[in-house]
Amino acid sequence: MDETSALYTYSLLTLPHKKEVDQLTSRLLERQRKVSSLTAYKVLSVELAAGLGHSYYDNETDYETVYFDQDIQHDFASWVSGDSMEPKYPNGSVALMKQTGFDYDGAVYALMWNGKTYIKKVYREAEGLRLESINPDYEDLFAPYEDQPTIVGIVVGHFLPIEV
Repeated sequence: MDETSALYTYSLLTLPHKKEVDQLTSRLLERQRKVSSLTAYKVLSVELAAGLGHSYYDNETDYETVYFDQDIQHDFASWVSGDSMEPKYPNGSVALMKQTGFDYDGAVYALMWNGKTYIKKVYREAEGLRLESINPDYEDLFAPYEDQPTIVGIVVGHFLPIEV
């Protein structure tokens, strides 16, 4: 429908219906402005376990688009699942990573180990990697080097998506 047809149809409405149209168009315009000021993030469907680990599958085309009000530089994003990294990384938040190897002890990394993905503070030890949770209710995990744990990236940010 072009603008002329829309205006003609609007002119045929009763006053109460015109008010409904006015309210609807105001809400739609507000939503449109809000979305245009947000940054879109493509979040991989692979979840990073903040807990006991999730199965990993390599399908980077399977993602969901979410929004946040800041543009944070990153290489990829994934969902945080579980409460072992709370309160800093809440369950259901989005973790943003830069694709790197191991940089330094105590940083928070996304990693793969035995077919599962994790988000943990990582410490390099003689026989493997110690994976530490922020939540004190969880014990450390130990990933021996013989299991070939792989650092996927360092976590550079996180957020809870804004609903649009």
